Amino acid sequence: MADAFDVIVIGSGPGGYVCAIRAAQLGLKVACVEKRATLGGTCLNIGCIPSKALLQSSENFSGVTHAFADHGILVEGIKLDLARMQARKAEVVEANVRGVEFLFRKNKITWLKGTGRIVGAGRVAVDGTEYTAKNIVIATGSESMPLAGVEVDEKRIVTSTGALELDQVPGHLVVIGGGVIGVELGSVWRRLGAQVTVIEFLDRLIPGNDGEIAKQFERLLTKYGLTFRLSTKVTGARADADGVTLTVEPAKGGPAEEIRADVVLLAIGRRPFTLGLGLAEAGVALDERGRVKTDGHFATNIPGIYAIGDVIAGPMLAHKAEDEGVALAERLAGKAGHVNYEAIPAVVYTWPEVAGVGRTEEQLKAAGIDYRVGKFPFTANGRARAMGSTDGFVKILADRATDRILGCHIIGPDAGTLIAEIVTAIEFGASAEDVARTCHAHPSLNEAVKEAALAVDGRAIHI
Repeated sequence: MADAFDVIVIGSGPGGYVCAIRAAQLGLKVACVEKRATLGGTCLNIGCIPSKALLQSSENFSGVTHAFADHGILVEGIKLDLARMQARKAEVVEANVRGVEFLFRKNKITWLKGTGRIVGAGRVAVDGTEYTAKNIVIATGSESMPLAGVEVDEKRIVTSTGALELDQVPGHLVVIGGGVIGVELGSVWRRLGAQVTVIEFLDRLIPGNDGEIAKQFERLLTKYGLTFRLSTKVTGARADADGVTLTVEPAKGGPAEEIRADVVLLAIGRRPFTLGLGLAEAGVALDERGRVKTDGHFATNIPGIYAIGDVIAGPMLAHKAEDEGVALAERLAGKAGHVNYEAIPAVVYTWPEVAGVGRTEEQLKAAGIDYRVGKFPFTANGRARAMGSTDGFVKILADRATDRILGCHIIGPDAGTLIAEIVTAIEFGASAEDVARTCHAHPSLNEAVKEAALAVDGRAIHI
């Protein structure tokens, strides 16, 4: 038997490494199991971080080739160096994963390199070596969801992993799935010159987001050159040396047709990753969707075994996993830990960005909650005009009786940053009036948030 620990975390993604660091800060002896050659999990290695690096690089390229001319900046002889762009992405990833490794050393966290498996309560085997721990935390994240009839080879038919590593811009990229991953990576390759077609089974994009936002999002992405086939399902894919032939048909039935693509990105969602963890042998219960069942304090049905992040119920978001990791670490150290699931933002990092927190209009109507809406367009915001980024609007939903903010949804420039103000407001139970009476710098994009809050009471100033 090898070393004994207070906590062994399986998985070093945002939930896992943050849980490990916070537990170590609180004086617990901590180990983290990671089978990759680098820490950080899917997010830092092949997910959030590299995709945002390419989104930024492709946005810069699009600015030079299109938007900069409106600002009087004329550039000739523009060329795309995709190899350098990919190399920069790798440098960004390297800096982030090395940063986590530094934090492990700083906090005296033991990195158990290898594949972890729970062999019983308080026991974890890592590539044949067994360790003991008072508490085990499952933080293994998620993996790309497969689709029957579409066989991934990460060359012609790729998941997000392969889509981040393409060495040339495809002539025609077909994206299966109109969720966050699909539209983000579709946007990257459209900006770099690909024809992009997004096929979505539902009749709308970005399911789970506010419906009005989703409609505007589709309109704006169409304006920027993406093509959408909604209410359409993919029934098969045949890859050959030159590309892929997809078979599609209407979601509600109808004649099939074929679509030819150079590369196909399969992005229909993600599922919890529990393969090889030994959960069945250890008696850890899963729900009907393969997620680890937990109570309100992240505990499974087996004493001493906990789970956080994508592997349990709730939105598959890195920051949700991080908050759960902190809350659990604090509880394991004898302190209070809590996550407010009504105050977790979600962001789509396209251009324009989409961000939301709290309830959508559809959810409020379904729950029978009486509410008021305040909206303000970026076309009426001075800073947005100066930037040349006037697409979109801010929308705030407040309880009609109490004025408490129930949700906020933004589509427009820097929406992912702007949403933080309303996340804080919801966390503290603020009203729309509270936000409306808070002084906002001028000229700033944040003024659109204030004006939307004023609009809840019908008194926006600049419209």
